[in-house]
Amino acid sequence: MAAERAGDEDATVRERRYAYGFYRIARYPAPTTPARLDAYRRSQQWYLQLARSFDPPLQRVRIPFPGRPGEGEAIVADLRVPRAVSRPPVAVVWGGIDSFKEERLTDAYLARGIATLAIDMPGTADAPIAGSEDAERLWDPIFDWLEARDDVDGRRVAVGGNSTGGYWAAKLAHTRRERIRAAVDHGGPAHHAFEREWIERSEDGEYPFALAETLAAAFGRRTRDEWIAYAPRLSLLRLGLLDAPCAPLLLVNGVDDSVFPIADMHLLLEHGDPKAVRFYPGGHMGNAPGIAETIADWVAMRLR
Repeated sequence: MAAERAGDEDATVRERRYAYGFYRIARYPAPTTPARLDAYRRSQQWYLQLARSFDPPLQRVRIPFPGRPGEGEAIVADLRVPRAVSRPPVAVVWGGIDSFKEERLTDAYLARGIATLAIDMPGTADAPIAGSEDAERLWDPIFDWLEARDDVDGRRVAVGGNSTGGYWAAKLAHTRRERIRAAVDHGGPAHHAFEREWIERSEDGEYPFALAETLAAAFGRRTRDEWIAYAPRLSLLRLGLLDAPCAPLLLVNGVDDSVFPIADMHLLLEHGDPKAVRFYPGGHMGNAPGIAETIADWVAMRLR
């Protein structure tokens, strides 16, 4: 780049951000075709160049994953550790079907002395496995890896997922509660979202892409019809988890969400242990000013 050759640091960062954004848009909503996959790989290259300007720095790491035959062998993740904090707690964060580790905005956590590990949820980007009824096993080697490190406190861990990723946060709160201090489900599905009635209704909602097909791809399916047939198997209610004890769980969403029904948040509140909740006006995930800070404050309180 001309700016880099000229030694103009501000312009170099700006141009890297533009290049990353260009290829990020080109791979939307998910790298499910060869062209989109190529765009995603190019966006990653630019992201890692952009990340050279991050403070605290970003470390791209590979966590061994002892999967089953045909699955990947590593979890690719982005670790950031706040400066001048001895063995900080960790927030493990991920997005949904169209928002990957490169898009995780973790400054609110870092500002509160919390290290962050950004990953891809099952079935997306670099994740070694597809979504399934037992894909929460993706997180087990992550927890082991964090506990083995001496630069972070792997016994003080929170998890958080956005959009579809909120499903995994709620599930981990119930199935891995002994390994985490807190979980944040920001706009995730739980039960009603997996029913045919809602899937068909959501196709006319706020999501601007092919929602059912993109969800299908994240869970190892190919078509809308395959998703409609498979999705009910993911229901946390049908899996018998909602009345089990769970780790402290924060539920966040917009009350008029047309991607995943607010009724799924109400269902989580009606079962099992009491949860914390913050609902906002508007659609999917709320998207009101200050959400990130509100979530980070709650997580920091739980990680003290």
